[in-house]
Amino acid sequence: MPTVAASRGSIEHSSLYNPDLAPATSERRTWGTYNYAALWVSMSVNILTYMLAASLIQGGMDWKQAVLTVFLGNSIVLVPMLLNSHPGAKYGIPFPVLARASFGVLGANIAAVLRALVACGWFGIQSWIGGEAINTLLATLWPGWTRNPHGVAICFMIFWAINLLVVLKGIEYIRFLQGISAPILLGVGLLLLGWAYTSAGGFGPMLSARSKFQNTSEFLKFLIPALNGTVGFWSTVSLNIPDFTRFANNQRGQMIGQAVALPTTMTLYSFIGVAVTSATVVIYGTAIWDPVQLLSRFHSPVAVVISLLAILLATVNVNIGANVVSPANDFSNLWPRKISFKLGGAITCFMGIAMMPWKLLANHRTFIFGWLGGYAAVLGPVAGIMICDYFIVRRRVLLVNDLYLRHSAYEYSAGFNWRAIAALLIGTGVALIGLLVPPLRFLYDYSWFVGFAVAFFIYLAIAARPVLNAPMQEA
Repeated sequence: MPTVAASRGSIEHSSLYNPDLAPATSERRTWGTYNYAALWVSMSVNILTYMLAASLIQGGMDWKQAVLTVFLGNSIVLVPMLLNSHPGAKYGIPFPVLARASFGVLGANIAAVLRALVACGWFGIQSWIGGEAINTLLATLWPGWTRNPHGVAICFMIFWAINLLVVLKGIEYIRFLQGISAPILLGVGLLLLGWAYTSAGGFGPMLSARSKFQNTSEFLKFLIPALNGTVGFWSTVSLNIPDFTRFANNQRGQMIGQAVALPTTMTLYSFIGVAVTSATVVIYGTAIWDPVQLLSRFHSPVAVVISLLAILLATVNVNIGANVVSPANDFSNLWPRKISFKLGGAITCFMGIAMMPWKLLANHRTFIFGWLGGYAAVLGPVAGIMICDYFIVRRRVLLVNDLYLRHSAYEYSAGFNWRAIAALLIGTGVALIGLLVPPLRFLYDYSWFVGFAVAFFIYLAIAARPVLNAPMQEA
């Protein structure tokens, strides 16, 4: 493959460059172990973590099975997370730029848009939850509001508009708000846990709900897609984690921070969701997996108002930090000269409505089997291709300047690496075929794993080998 040496000055004039996508300079690379641990605490302590764990109880698991499933799934997804973290920390480049090495300088838009669309869906889901919280809050303060047939839709749009305003404030405002979300949501979770403990009569009764599965076969039938969905929950960030590790001051710090914080925080906060949802079976006779709906049953208006206000503030913070930063960069990558971070964030907000989050949250089956399992079939292959390309094909050597230039080392065929695109299509197709052919349903139940493995080995077999002795350019 030909290579083109270029200075920082020359890449700044490239159509593939803008300041948001530029390699992080040494002055910006200040994140250490604590920062990455704090990042995962702030992202893991959120309403959707609670709902993921709670949905496992609604699906029939007991509390031990649900907590173990969450821990195992997050320990698995930590592996591709750390692998994709490496190039971000080494070269200071964000996810859409890293994808140019394997998919081509233009083909990377395919991977970036796929990741961005999933983030738009998550943005819409979080916005719907926030809208529910506003609706419940208004119903508590103004009982007549419940007679409004369009109340939930109106509140959804109000919360959506709040998010859009925060996005337009810019990235620095977003980072400021991100730091206060975790303690607020942790407080709400502990409030619910305390209520469940008191109402159910202690941990014994509240965790007494038994598994609904009659035998091992029934349990495995639910466990496999549940585990796949748990992996899929963070498979999004396992791709765009370079957006964060590009600011690392060393590899060891970012790896330790993530390895310690991700599985432990997810498991601990999931336990709150599991324990409270298990208690609702004892208290109400049915599993209530949505904390906003559960709060609406509280008899104390003061407790309801305070909790819902806390959920609203924290959900804005988590939604912007986890679901806007990456797709804003991804959409910016489509047209770096014209689409800024703010415009990319605005596109994310509008796409979030188009994803119809009310349908994705209809019940635990559409959430786990439909949403989480469906996009895992697409993102698993992207992860497999990128990891194979960076660690095996290129042996961790990237020409950073060439990632921002046309007709360079990553031009491939008119900017597209059709080998990577073929591997993506085959990996996704094999995973999704389980939806169409019932005897092959297991392929879809394992969609992330199947898609990752198929795309990884297909790409390994057909990828063109680069010249590995070329001089490495540092960011």
